[in-house]
Amino acid sequence: MPDYKMMYFQLAAKVADAMDILLKAQQEGEAEFMNGEPSPGLKVMTIQDGNRDSE
Repeated sequence: MPDYKMMYFQLAAKVADAMDILLKAQQEGEAEFMNGEPSPGLKVMTIQDGNRDSE
């Protein structure tokens, strides 16, 4: 009979490893973006909430 408890803990460890890899990749990408040269043509735009009722 398979040892389901051991299989579960192995899976949980692999999921945790994958999450660590993804988090590190995200942080590196964010740092690279923040330290990079500004791209010409990028603009900050405000979006107005169209769901508000006028009072």
